[in-house]
Amino acid sequence: MNTHYEVVIVGAGSAGLAALREVKKRTQDFLLVNDGPWGTTCARVGCMPSKVLIEAANAYHRRGAFEEFGIRGAGALSVDLPAVLRRVRRLRDGFVKGTLQATDGLGERAVSGRARLLGPGRLEVNGREISARAIVLATGSSPVVPPAWRSLGERLLTTDTLFELESLPPRIAVVGLGAIGVEMAQALARLGIAVSAFGRGHLGGLSDAKVSAAATALLGGEFALHLGAEAEVTAADGAIRVRAGDAEATVDAVLAALGRRPNLAGLGLETLGVTLDARGMPPFDPNTQQVADQPLFLAGDANGARALLHEAADEGHIAGLNAVRVANGEKPACYARRTPLAIVFSEPNIAVAGRRHADLADTPIIEGEVDFARQGRARAGQRNHGLMRLYAEPETGKLLGAEMCAPAAEHMAHLLALALDRGMTVRELLRLPFYHPVLEEGLRSALRELAAQLPAAGESDLNSCGSFEGIGAEALE
Repeated sequence: MNTHYEVVIVGAGSAGLAALREVKKRTQDFLLVNDGPWGTTCARVGCMPSKVLIEAANAYHRRGAFEEFGIRGAGALSVDLPAVLRRVRRLRDGFVKGTLQATDGLGERAVSGRARLLGPGRLEVNGREISARAIVLATGSSPVVPPAWRSLGERLLTTDTLFELESLPPRIAVVGLGAIGVEMAQALARLGIAVSAFGRGHLGGLSDAKVSAAATALLGGEFALHLGAEAEVTAADGAIRVRAGDAEATVDAVLAALGRRPNLAGLGLETLGVTLDARGMPPFDPNTQQVADQPLFLAGDANGARALLHEAADEGHIAGLNAVRVANGEKPACYARRTPLAIVFSEPNIAVAGRRHADLADTPIIEGEVDFARQGRARAGQRNHGLMRLYAEPETGKLLGAEMCAPAAEHMAHLLALALDRGMTVRELLRLPFYHPVLEEGLRSALRELAAQLPAAGESDLNSCGSFEGIGAEALE
């Protein structure tokens, strides 16, 4: 190992690999250091294996709609949990293998070991001091687990361990109902596990009370759902008890889904001479990823800002570009961030595009919504449930954001994010084609409800809606 590099990247997850890609284009004088397993959190224990489990759960759950479709014999179907989990691991291993290709051929420029900052531009790696003109910290995150729960031993699960099980216990408590908690609670319930889920607030990052109520009603019909109080976990006489307010459940295992904490402990951030906040986080610029005025960049889950893969990839990209710039004596470049987009892969999907309802509390807005209970394409597919709500400026009609718990929300949220990125108005969106019959006709209904609240803008439905009255033919509305 050399003792000096232009750029050192600490962490080979999504952000670290994105930084590596940009650094490699510009210099070969770099070092990649990774502590622990190689391969991204998403591929190993996050978004990919969880989606494989969700797909199996949804496929089995679909049998409940067979009678309505005129398909008989659903009662003869069963789920082989060990086989489900073997498939999860098989596909997971393939995803991990794909991410590892990014580090193939690096030789001595890729090192397994623990890195610790010794000061600006200085690190210790495996007991050896090295220096760098710029450093990228992309050390990822770890599941949050209350210390008292660790006494549960193997009965305490996180997504780091869930997918390694040979089978699943019959009763599981899911504590924490952010994205991963909601996804896993529903998937486990659909696979036949008795699930008791506990959360303190809105589900899946929602802030709109109406959408949250719709999501709560839908998910609460599939598993025991307890909201509003912090869960306490105790173990006695071989049983695990989870209590939250007046709710209580006895289970065989607990899945901690309380979020993830940036891996900052022991990194030596205190040696930088900058003020750390209560979480031990240094000040950093989300548009440059630079820490204060240091030759140091903090990207991905490690900065605790936007713990999503596409955001981590962007942050690694920015950090890699700017690390090389600073290493060459240039100032870091400022990059605009993408329109916020978050998706929970429950059924129906939960999604947020642009600004959340809570973010608009002090902003004058108009609101439009659609309930998918009567939406034609949703009814045809036995997916007619959920609610979408849109927010726009009252004078200009400029779209501001959306929250939804709706069928195919993962796709409609992308469409809305594109519209938000382009600064489109409600009427501009209504001028676009909507095929029939598609779920997006529900989106059009919500847009027309918004348009009816805007100042009149002509007679053509292609250009304005004014006061719109339905005529009972969905394709014409």
